[in-house]
Amino acid sequence: MHILINKNYLTYNKLKVKCAIGKKGIGNKKKEGDLITPIGVFKIKYILYRKDRVKVLTKLKKKVIKKNMGWCDDPNSSYYNKLVKLPFTHKHEKLYKKENIYDIILVLNYNMNPVKKNKGSALFIHVSKINYKKTEGCVAIKKINLIKLLRMINPNTRVKISHRK
Repeated sequence: MHILINKNYLTYNKLKVKCAIGKKGIGNKKKEGDLITPIGVFKIKYILYRKDRVKVLTKLKKKVIKKNMGWCDDPNSSYYNKLVKLPFTHKHEKLYKKENIYDIILVLNYNMNPVKKNKGSALFIHVSKINYKKTEGCVAIKKINLIKLLRMINPNTRVKISHRK
């Protein structure tokens, strides 16, 4: 069964919740930083989570987010679109944040095998801001709904991002 994501909703089985998507909507992703949530069907590689903020019950592979963890979003780096250890010299995003948006992250396998330079990085499902503020291309839902979703899915679950329902 797929997690379905379209314009304003994430649906899985009987769970249907509001979500935030990229500032420029769902579409064919052209390049890094284009603010588009890419169309496609994606595997969930693993879960990253803040052990000090949430207990994660899931059948998926998981890793604890530590203060020295980041994600490389520099197309000129050989570590582009990969988890990295900080300090890190190339452009990256810190995963250990004061705000709660990265308390839980589902890492999707967008542009990973093989990684194409400048095609886009860090496609995540993560915790939404209170007002469902649009993202830079990720999908975001309320923390409580993300916790519910993690209990329901398994390693065979795929994420389908589409214009259609």
